[in-house]
Amino acid sequence: MTWFIGIDIGSVYSKGVITKDNELSAFFLILSGGNYRRAAERIRQELLKKMNLTQDDIANTVGTGSGAGNVYFASQKVSDIVCTARGVNSIFPSARIVIEVAGQSTKLMRIDEQGLVANFVVSEKCAAGSGWFIEVIANVLRVDLEDFGPLSLKSKTPITFSTGCAVFGESEAITRVAEGIPKENIAAGVNKALVDKISSMAKKIKLEGPCGMCGGGALNIGLIKAVEHELNVELLVAPQPQITAALGAALLARVQAQGHG
Repeated sequence: MTWFIGIDIGSVYSKGVITKDNELSAFFLILSGGNYRRAAERIRQELLKKMNLTQDDIANTVGTGSGAGNVYFASQKVSDIVCTARGVNSIFPSARIVIEVAGQSTKLMRIDEQGLVANFVVSEKCAAGSGWFIEVIANVLRVDLEDFGPLSLKSKTPITFSTGCAVFGESEAITRVAEGIPKENIAAGVNKALVDKISSMAKKIKLEGPCGMCGGGALNIGLIKAVEHELNVELLVAPQPQITAALGAALLARVQAQGHG
């Protein structure tokens, strides 16, 4: 059997991938909702359906993410930091720094040529340091997430958020809308706030070499451009940036089944 599944149960989204011989075969993504166990089971069933397989065809499954304990059918639960690093390494072997902007937090990792984590730093628990902040403000602006990045790139004068708290940031955005501040300036201000946090975190792990970017935040072209400008780097962005940790989990499922690595 050469099929492996990796499932990443996140606080906002849950993702799953199925691989064969270390190659991505299919993926599936849903909102996590209130029942992580149900989300894990649905992802498994959808992956099997996509590939016309049964559970008997799966050699091993690894769970990761904040809700990894709910992947009850996984043989092992692995840290999302470890899985994300392995996933990025498989896509961009040259990357030595990983920037992940996820729903719950932002993480920066230094990895080696095998995708092993040498050092990492995680943002504080407040949502203002995560991709969720983008979703909160997009809702205030009544802008679809896929349009948020392009909108922000139209800004000539981004606003500066005076708070590092997502709750107060939401209130501040509402006030700015009422004042008639253009939406693009508010959107660009959100990206700037996240970039400031990323820049501060980058100093702790000594940014160098090619940088890979993943997580839902990597779908925001405005954030990508802002990070590249602020840190003076060219980012390597995963084709499906939200599934990187799940991909890493599937790759580790194969390693575990083979009894090494």
